[in-house]
Amino acid sequence: MAQMNISIPDKLKSWAEQRVAEGRYSSTSDYVRDLIRRDEAEAAKLEALRAAIDEGLASGVSERDSFAYLAELRERARGGTSPADAA
Repeated sequence: MAQMNISIPDKLKSWAEQRVAEGRYSSTSDYVRDLIRRDEAEAAKLEALRAAIDEGLASGVSERDSFAYLAELRERARGGTSPADAA
């Protein structure tokens, strides 16, 4: 495992030590690793969202009525079938 030394303000150090004292983490290093993992996961989610937005923008303008489409999506979410499924 690689080692990294960082400098943080006393207030942040106290915060991290408090989390360890609460029993949520075994050490301040464990706490920092968890924060980095969470940041990495959030960055991946944000990248996926951006890719989905780009895909949507690239798909062009739909000819479908947006209100009818929204109603169809709501019906599918409720477990019903869409008009396309019925055909």
